[in-house]
Amino acid sequence: MQAPMKHALSSKTLGLAAALGLSFAVAGQAHAASCSYTVVNEWNTGFQGSITITNDGTTAVNGWTVGWQYTNNKITSSWNATLSGSNPYTATALDWNKVIQPGQSVSFGVQGDKNSTAAAEKPTITGAVCSTVTSSSVATTSSSSKSSVASSVPSSSSVASSAPSTSSSKSSVASSVVSSVVSSVASSSSSATCATTSQCNWYGTLYPSCVTTTSGWGYENGKSCIANTTCAAQPAPYGVVNGCAVSSSSVATTSSSSSTKTSSSVSTSKSSVASSVTTSASSSTTTSTSSSKGAVLGKFRVNADGNITKDGTVVPARCGNWFGLEGRHEPSNDATNPSGAPMELYMGNMWWVNGGAGSGRTIQQGMTELKAKGITMLRLPISPQTLDATDPQGKDPNLKNHQSVRQTNARQALEDFIKLAAQNNIQLFIDIHSCSNYVGWRAGRLDARPPYVDANRANYDFTRETYSCSATNNPSSVSHIQAYDETKWLANLKEVAGLSAKLGVDNILGIDIFNEPFDYTWADWKTLSEHAYQAINSVNPNMIVIVEGISGNANTQDGTPTTKDAVPFGDTATNPNWGENLYEAGANPLNIPKDQLLISPHTYGPSVFVQKQFVDQTQAGCAGLEGDDAGNAKCKIVINPTQLEKGWEEHFGYLRQLGYGILVGEFGGNMDWPLKTKQNVRNMWSHVTTNVDQQWQQAAGAYFKKKGINACYWSLNPESADTMGWYTTPWDPVSADDKWGQWGDFDTRKTSLLNALWGL
Repeated sequence: MQAPMKHALSSKTLGLAAALGLSFAVAGQAHAASCSYTVVNEWNTGFQGSITITNDGTTAVNGWTVGWQYTNNKITSSWNATLSGSNPYTATALDWNKVIQPGQSVSFGVQGDKNSTAAAEKPTITGAVCSTVTSSSVATTSSSSKSSVASSVPSSSSVASSAPSTSSSKSSVASSVVSSVVSSVASSSSSATCATTSQCNWYGTLYPSCVTTTSGWGYENGKSCIANTTCAAQPAPYGVVNGCAVSSSSVATTSSSSSTKTSSSVSTSKSSVASSVTTSASSSTTTSTSSSKGAVLGKFRVNADGNITKDGTVVPARCGNWFGLEGRHEPSNDATNPSGAPMELYMGNMWWVNGGAGSGRTIQQGMTELKAKGITMLRLPISPQTLDATDPQGKDPNLKNHQSVRQTNARQALEDFIKLAAQNNIQLFIDIHSCSNYVGWRAGRLDARPPYVDANRANYDFTRETYSCSATNNPSSVSHIQAYDETKWLANLKEVAGLSAKLGVDNILGIDIFNEPFDYTWADWKTLSEHAYQAINSVNPNMIVIVEGISGNANTQDGTPTTKDAVPFGDTATNPNWGENLYEAGANPLNIPKDQLLISPHTYGPSVFVQKQFVDQTQAGCAGLEGDDAGNAKCKIVINPTQLEKGWEEHFGYLRQLGYGILVGEFGGNMDWPLKTKQNVRNMWSHVTTNVDQQWQQAAGAYFKKKGINACYWSLNPESADTMGWYTTPWDPVSADDKWGQWGDFDTRKTSLLNALWGL
């Protein structure tokens, strides 16, 4: 969606202990363990399997290797184990999941091709560690899990689990080692001094230290960086700057001279355990009684019903978009920031309200009101520049919120919003909304360049033809390059994935990896999405990866807008919205575990764009017309739910039958359209006198509910010029343009729509 005008030491500690010369008794591999293979999901061409090793003995398993063989099936990807061979296959433990305590389990996952029409195979798992083997086509869970779907990552009862079990674990040797190791490292390095040009090993990835950014993350010299103060805020081995460990003050809560229960926010790229552990100066073995509800990091998954779960419990997806931090489009005649792109989170409290006194509204007030209306989840759009605390478009003098609520910088506003949402028990997913806060919604690809689709739009002041996200092949109009590419994008995804641990929150359910990638073919977008999953999962395996669809055409050659070709989307009578086309995803599925994947199409009615399925095709001179052409021809608009549903079903709805969870990332609109738009739009569509966009929204909501599809409303805040918001506003671009950024009460029509969708 466009913002205004679219306005826009974990269980890996055992390896660490060895490196530091610590030792303790662990048993070898030859133990009584049960090894099972479960077919978690399968579809016409492929499958997803989970292999679980459960220690049935009385001593710990230290290291394991298992093997199996298929007749026709072939593995295409795996996770949480080192896979070798090409049928037969061998899987070996990673450092963080090689130890299995008595009564506990570890699991790893595979995905592959069936190479036949038969059901997915269920091979026998063999290996020295296996005393008994089982195979099943029914997903199973550990006894402590609340979820009805087998996880393809370590179960909640395993040493390397993503979140502690709701029941007491039988032992936590690794937890006590964590405390002693961190305490030892901290005490031995309290006086270390590190250079600003060094690097920080943050969750297994080395990042350069920032030069000008004083805290948090930055983006300097074309790279993501971390301030030394932020590196030093984490215990070793991750808060390490150029080999220098952390200051003693940063781990003051980690070590203790007496038995103390502390909450550890230490995590690794392999295991995002953030459990409460009990440390003792007199004992190296303790018992953990922490509940998964008390974990610093929540474990989010998608169950068999397509619903989001947190630590095994379904989270209702009553969801909306709260935009602003991705960048606004300032008019070219703005007194302070002409043609700027400020990143600011709106709250209905602009500096000019009430004669400069402001409205008194706060972010917390908005959260309180939205929760009272049923909201449980928010989608939060950002741009790469949002992550840079030094970007001038995220700071004064370019901000317009009242001084009493004005942010320090966009990065700080992002972090503050996440923490405040956590305090309100509101779940979030972060949306990488564009390659640039200037380019905004017109991106369509990571390296977008002009000409953009609105280059010749009538009476439009925000074409952005001077900005590009491409380092090469730019037209002569470009004078500002904010180069972006896959490497920078993956670094941003990792950075966002690390925010849960950095901020000590458990409410970031996932990342919407890129908004409306309309300039890619499905094959290209599928590859990028799989790379995104690997990057995110390497930092935080508790997260869900949210993947949007493509469009009806794409750049299939050199990425320039002049070489677009059609891509399949089914019946051409219903054209897909940007981000809506997942027509090819069934036959060519993403190599991402279904329980870590949400399919997230976008779909809109006539207030955003008059597509041909909204136009009366029987009217003389209107067949095949859309957009301004249909408006100038005075074509009637007809909302036909039956026709719309056929299009939605082809574009994305069919994926529910294939077992995918679907969360529509954006739907909504201006129920008064063509009113509350600019004068030229009102003139063009003056012949439309019925509530056609409201009719479209009602049809969409009814379809989502019938299909068991969740959806996020665009938008909650009313600053979007083509959709308005759930909150009303006195702003009108014709009669009250000076009231932009002010909020009223909730739109009762939209409240009724959302209550019907949510079953409230």
